Amino acid sequence: MAKRGAFIVIEGLDRSGKTTQTTLLHDRLVKCGISVNLYKFPDRTTSTGKMIDSYLRSQSEVDDRAIHLLFSANRWEAAENMIQELKSGITIVCDRYAFSGIAFSAAKALPPLSTPSPGDVSTPAETPRTLTYEWCRAPDTNLPSPDLVLFLDVSPEVQKSRGGYGEERYEKEDVQRRVRSVFRRIESEFHQESESGAKTLRWIHIDAGRTLDEVSEDIWSGVEPLTGGVEEALARLWSGTP
Repeated sequence: MAKRGAFIVIEGLDRSGKTTQTTLLHDRLVKCGISVNLYKFPDRTTSTGKMIDSYLRSQSEVDDRAIHLLFSANRWEAAENMIQELKSGITIVCDRYAFSGIAFSAAKALPPLSTPSPGDVSTPAETPRTLTYEWCRAPDTNLPSPDLVLFLDVSPEVQKSRGGYGEERYEKEDVQRRVRSVFRRIESEFHQESESGAKTLRWIHIDAGRTLDEVSEDIWSGVEPLTGGVEEALARLWSGTP
């Protein structure tokens, strides 16, 4: 049976170096002679992506539930093409995926960890009660599941020190702390599934506050075992959940 390509996702907080690291990983795989494609979500070139881009730049306002569904639709637009590429033996490296969608939306329903500044649109006065963790996860159920998620964690101090921080809607310290807490919930659920004996994806937590090379080597340590391809059939996200 021919091996399929590996599906690798790099997740993380804003300004954690995701885009830089996905590009470096893509280039390293190419140098190793591996057929690989790079995806970035949201894909801001599609019709849904352009609406998302306007929202993220605070150039437009969209209902919290509607924008969450737009993010999910943006991933579903690419899903079938990604599946076919993986089956054909192409490895995929992805900058953000469904986990970011859940984390950033579900974080809105969490109580603020600090008093929001006047006019802070990142912390709405009233968040729809329907914006629960389970509701946020539902639209992405059955998307192709990654074989490996590399989560880049970074402190608020490091985030603020990096260029461009604060330019987009969610780049506020309180928001990022709440987002981190939802990511931790997602990570813990996958670890619990592994401990129960169920086959699940690997989730590796990486300290992204270190040097570029140190983070890159940690990423490569996780990715290298997948460079020869994957024998198992492509799984689907949360396909066993109601």
